[in-house]
Amino acid sequence: MNGKQVLGIVFANIHEEALGPLTEMRTMGSVPFCSRFRMIDFPLSNMVESGVTKIGVVTNANFQSLMDHVGTGKPWDLSRKTDGLFLLPPFSIGSATMWGNRVDALYGNMNFLNQSNQTYVLMSDCNNVLSIDYSKLFDAHEKSGADITILGVKGRMPSNIGSVLTFDNVDANGRITEVSLDKKTDDEVFYSCNIMIMKKYLLETLVTSAHSKNEVSFQRSVIMANIDNLKIHAYDATESFVGTIESVQSYYEVSMSLLEKENRQRLFHTPISTKERDDMPTIYGPDSSLKNSLVADGCIIEGKVENCIVFKGVKIEKGAVVKNSILMQDTVIGENAKINCVIADKNVDVKNGAELSGAETFPVCLSKNTRI
Repeated sequence: MNGKQVLGIVFANIHEEALGPLTEMRTMGSVPFCSRFRMIDFPLSNMVESGVTKIGVVTNANFQSLMDHVGTGKPWDLSRKTDGLFLLPPFSIGSATMWGNRVDALYGNMNFLNQSNQTYVLMSDCNNVLSIDYSKLFDAHEKSGADITILGVKGRMPSNIGSVLTFDNVDANGRITEVSLDKKTDDEVFYSCNIMIMKKYLLETLVTSAHSKNEVSFQRSVIMANIDNLKIHAYDATESFVGTIESVQSYYEVSMSLLEKENRQRLFHTPISTKERDDMPTIYGPDSSLKNSLVADGCIIEGKVENCIVFKGVKIEKGAVVKNSILMQDTVIGENAKINCVIADKNVDVKNGAELSGAETFPVCLSKNTRI
């Protein structure tokens, strides 16, 4: 299957309630990640690298920063005369109401689907950090003759977000014969990443039927209701690096795991594109020290940094000690301040001599523009 036959749909706002302070003023898709990226960079880059040339980004509320980031789609080679990137607004023609759920969002954008020439639709949320060649998924879907193929991984069940499908039984051919929704278990499960491919006409039919019955759960009314009627297959992506963001804690854990070289190599083995902010190289003061950290351009480091992820424009002043923390763009850590296990959103200002400490199992999360 050629990627040009596939229409990409990215849900930028799904699960954003799970990240609390980090999504108060932005969507899930525009949450900063790993010193220079945004969450939406991963689904966009994976699709483009797999040959997909037309992608619609479904928005909801708080999408100003998302629009600023994706722009015309040029960083992903999606600024095109034909196809390219489309921002799909949070209301349909003749309606000013926001999307209530995935079914509403797809039904409200039915014109976009109808007018697209692609045969297949690949849908993805933004809460999974992964780098994967979707062309393998396309080929597996076509070869199996499945109606729907869902990408899944084996691991701990995401318990802080709703509507998570687990594949309880998959036969030798990869067909899912038994599923659960929001399963309560501490055991390893084979769960859906909400990345799936199907033919466009099938998606239009299923969504129209669900909407006509006023059904709001895509997982329940589209997937579970048709588990016996349609050939729904699982595609196991466990070998790839997959980090599912389901809470502030999981955001912290997935981010910090990338301080390990092996995990970075697994995640960034294919290019992940993003909107660049040109900046000067980071300046390191004579008394500064840096250990096991990712530091972006444009920073001024005069204190001590250990096991941290530091975004562009961050300033860490003399005598400051920052450990096990994530400092987003333009954050300032004052002189002699001590920070440990903290997630600081953009433009946070920690005053001189302040001390703030969380724990690896419960990091302190500071909202954008906070002053401490």
